[in-house]
Amino acid sequence: MSNYMKDIEEAAALRKSQGGKWDHITPEYVARMRAQNRFQTGLDIARYTAKLMREDMAEYDKDHSKYTQSLGCWHGFVGQQKMMAVKRHHGTTKRSYLYLSGWMVAAMRSEFGPLPDQSMHEKTAVPSLIEELYTFLKQADARELNHMFHELDEAREAGDDKKVQELIDKIDNFETHVVPIIADIDAGFGNEEATYLLSKKMIEAGACAIQIENQVSDAKQCGHQAGKVTCPHEDFIAKINAVRYAFLELGVEDGVIVARTDSLGAGLTHKIPVSQEPGDLAATYTSYLKTEPVKSAEDVLEGDMVIKKKGELHKPVRLPNGLYEFQEGTGEDRVVLDCITSLKNGADLLWIETEKPHVGQIAGMVNRIKEEVPDAKLVYNNSPSFNWTLNFRQQVFDAWKEEGRDVSQYDRADLMNSKYDDTELAAEADRWTQNFQRDGSQHAGIFHHLITLPTYHTAALSTDNLAKGYFGEEGMLAYVRDVQRQEIRKGLACVKHQDMAGSNIGDDHKEYFAGEAALKAGGKDNTMNQF
Repeated sequence: MSNYMKDIEEAAALRKSQGGKWDHITPEYVARMRAQNRFQTGLDIARYTAKLMREDMAEYDKDHSKYTQSLGCWHGFVGQQKMMAVKRHHGTTKRSYLYLSGWMVAAMRSEFGPLPDQSMHEKTAVPSLIEELYTFLKQADARELNHMFHELDEAREAGDDKKVQELIDKIDNFETHVVPIIADIDAGFGNEEATYLLSKKMIEAGACAIQIENQVSDAKQCGHQAGKVTCPHEDFIAKINAVRYAFLELGVEDGVIVARTDSLGAGLTHKIPVSQEPGDLAATYTSYLKTEPVKSAEDVLEGDMVIKKKGELHKPVRLPNGLYEFQEGTGEDRVVLDCITSLKNGADLLWIETEKPHVGQIAGMVNRIKEEVPDAKLVYNNSPSFNWTLNFRQQVFDAWKEEGRDVSQYDRADLMNSKYDDTELAAEADRWTQNFQRDGSQHAGIFHHLITLPTYHTAALSTDNLAKGYFGEEGMLAYVRDVQRQEIRKGLACVKHQDMAGSNIGDDHKEYFAGEAALKAGGKDNTMNQF
């Protein structure tokens, strides 16, 4: 028996057991409402999506073409429309996630107004956005199922038994819009206890994957800005442990921890860890510090610190603010050490923040990591902070030059210029860009590709286009031609914005509750019937 029909029978038996008091309750309506509310708590979602993500990770280990992807979303509606579009265009939500960016929370969701990406926003804004995203995704499920229920009623009225069975099967096998969210906890918003408490809130809201970075929490900077300060491994491991304990306490054993390293672009640390024996983790971290040899007591000024490196005394270079500098050129080595250490201490996935999208550079680091941890996998930020056009044109330029091809017609520094748009080099760069996800996943261990801030930029661009025309000579035509007409012809659900907001679901509920006496909004005078 189908699950849908089983729910109807169970509701009917329960109604019968009430001795007539529940005779106004229709069992099939109960079954429909249950189907529309599959996930009743955030923890239900976290457990379900964590299992999905683990399955995807295992599939990727077997076949690197099976990578996953996400787009960053700053509002529940944006996340909902993204997943509806994925399902409509590609027939499935499989291997498609959502990303929750701390940058966008700071810039767009803080009560302080727009803020830089420096962990200055309210930490409660992060779990609130997770909950909001899942509220909208669940509503997308309810809306789509509601349309199926109406189709089922019409098939029954027409006596089409075959169609009825097809629709019941379709309802039973409905693919939810609820997908994993990789949620950004920045550098943990304080000490490890603060990280644990916030992790719990995020998991309770539905997060199955938490991304945490090795920057110092109170000095956190955007990954693509200067002034980044990393913490010693021991401090970061404590925060990884805090996130894991939160997952385990809440019964989300499959919870995923994404350990991000900013060491490639971070030249500072805030403290020197204590080494217990030569060559241990603390000693290795300290070995990357920029130091000056101490020849005599005169080399040591008041308040200076002296450390022993390879049997000799050295003085770490300390800035006026008390921070310590790393040696130049040690970034990649520190990244590799960070990643190996994180994976060996409880992290599941890696995130290496780079300064450019270069498959060779990423692969160089990941392959070194895989020497220690063969199944190492990466979450990679296909960041809007990169100038993708310029980067890939320059990469093609460099490759062609190395091959001995004539590149004299191109100015490498000016390749963003539109005069190059129709050239062979530009076309090849676009092909490299198009293949970046496939190449990165195949050759550089990238399990998950995400764009952190895409819907921030699409909102800005689409609003600019509409404002330009609507407030100009095009007037209302700018909206009709470029928005509504496109929605209709492309079959976007939100063209019927009343339905998208739940009006039809509400009408059905009124009918469930009040029968023929229900006052409904979807009658013949509803202008939504024009679409």
